[in-house]
Amino acid sequence: MQASVLPPRFRVLSGSGLKLVAIITMLIDHSAICCKPLLGKYLFTLFSIRFTPYILLRGVGRIAFPIFCFLLAEGFRHTRSRTRYLLSLLVFALISEPFYRLFNTGTLQHDHMNVFFTLALGFLGIWALSEFKNRPFVMSLAVLGLGVVSMLLKADYGWKGYLLILMTYALAEQPLLQMFAGVTLLGWPGGVVFAYPFMNLYNGQRGFVRSPVLKYAFYVFYPAHLCVLWLIHRHFFGY
Repeated sequence: MQASVLPPRFRVLSGSGLKLVAIITMLIDHSAICCKPLLGKYLFTLFSIRFTPYILLRGVGRIAFPIFCFLLAEGFRHTRSRTRYLLSLLVFALISEPFYRLFNTGTLQHDHMNVFFTLALGFLGIWALSEFKNRPFVMSLAVLGLGVVSMLLKADYGWKGYLLILMTYALAEQPLLQMFAGVTLLGWPGGVVFAYPFMNLYNGQRGFVRSPVLKYAFYVFYPAHLCVLWLIHRHFFGY
């Protein structure tokens, strides 16, 4: 189980609770992108940064990805079938891609791939770390090769996202180093650092998401919300 800097009595979030935090903050992030024309009003300046509602909401949205990396690493440790887990990621990567492109460009032309591809590559990467831990040369080749693939595919968050998944898994017993890795790779200032308090509230329990229906509802949410936000943007703002 993932280590925490908090004593057990304060660890009140299950894996299901963390999924909700990640889903909600992701929705806030993508809603800000969708409604950017309405969110550009200047609010205040701090550390030479001009804050607008758009910037603040995108900051909240930065919480999501480190939590998804965390949940992926935990899922790898506890899944009954790594092959089925990987196939689920790849299937939803393919399903989500047209909606991801429409959301970002209004067309099917886009040179980046959605975050499910990043998660799938990260899953393969931590699988290589686990499978070849006694064969460091093979492990290094596999990890580096998958990193190159993540760059060639231009998967969401790029090689930094892929590397963060590996480091989240490898640093499970060192939560402070985990946080340092996330902030270093994904940037500071920003909301990334605020993902880690949520992770430290994790109690190791699965939570309410137990049935296959609920499990895949979280997967379906990604392409579904991109489709809805694309339609909203198209109707009110055009492309």
